[in-house]
Parts: sequence; C-alpha cells; structure tokens
Amino acid sequence: MNKLLVLFLFTIILFVGCTNIDDEHFQSQPTQATSQPTKTPTQSPDRAPSSSDSDSIVYTNKQYGFQFSLPESWKGYSIVKSHWEGNTMDKNASKKTSETGPILSIRDPRWTAQTPRQDIPIMVFTINQWDSLRREEFFIGAAAIQPSELGQNDRYVFAIPSRYNFAYPPGYEEVDKILQSGPLKAFNPLLAHPH
Repeated sequence: MNKLLVLFLFTIILFVGCTNIDDEHFQSQPTQATSQPTKTPTQSPDRAPSSSDSDSIVYTNKQYGFQFSLPESWKGYSIVKSHWEGNTMDKNASKKTSETGPILSIRDPRWTAQTPRQDIPIMVFTINQWDSLRREEFFIGAAAIQPSELGQNDRYVFAIPSRYNFAYPPGYEEVDKILQSGPLKAFNPLLAHPH
C-alpha cells in the first residue's frame, strides 16, 4: 500500500513537473535580494586567511555556520535570499506546505538581467527537517530526486537542489566544477546570547 501511494505521488509530481517548467523552487530567482553585493577585498574577513589556493574567495555565513570557496573570477559576488517549501499530500491529493527554509544563492558577479548566469543555491535545513525529508515525510518541488547534501554542522544541513541547473543557463558548467571541488566547509555557529 505504501509503495502504491509513493508511485501515485511520483506520477503526480512527474506530471506537475512536466507541465510547470517555470517551477520557482529550482530556479534561483530571488524573493528578497541583498541591497549591495558582498565585496571581497584583500583584507576582508570573507577572504581565506591563508590557504594553499591563493586564488580563491571564501564566502562565510556565520548565522548558519558555513564557508564556501569560490574562484577569483567570482570576486564581487552577491547573495540572493529566497526560500524552499516542503509539501505533503493530503488524502484528497492536494499539496500542502509543511516545511520551509532559506535558500542562500551565491550570484556570479557577471550576472545581468539580460544574461542571467547560473547561481549556486544553497538550501538550509534544520537537522530535523533533513531527517524528515530523508524519511520522505515531505517533498520539495516536482523532482523525484532529493537535494544533495553539501555538508552539515550540529544544527543545519546544507544542500543543493536536485534540478538547480535544469535550464542550463550560461555558467552552469563552471558552477558544476565548483561544486565538484567540495567547496562548502561547515562549522558550528555561535548561539546568540539573549539580552
């Protein structure tokens, strides 16, 4: 019975995915953009202090606890914030949002409105959300393939959407190469102290 339900849901998801190519959860379209690109000058704390790869730039996110290494050509990148939605199906086969979380997309500085380039969308899950997703208690978007884990710390799991580059925009090959290099390093974020 459970396998039949999964097959039924997969069929619906596949049908919806084929009829809705503009699924916002797999394009790196912003819902809230930062006002200024994150700058990475030589003395910036976002730059790797000393590493064997002196041609890399490091984006550090202290809120969630990760660093992401980028090639020098990404100097001047910006961060675009959006969100993912996790859905469940009720007994009437209606989609219902059950979980949400942030997506922090690292935007190539060569990106323009006329020629959008491939972003690097990093989905952030709590440990509990990630475990629920792995148990298929909810699903994300129309893809049958779950997001791929990039790393985790004690509080969060960082992942890349399964179909982040399905439209093959300019720069997707470069992003694929960046992702293959294991660019994300997680660390435990400091807990905010109550005032």
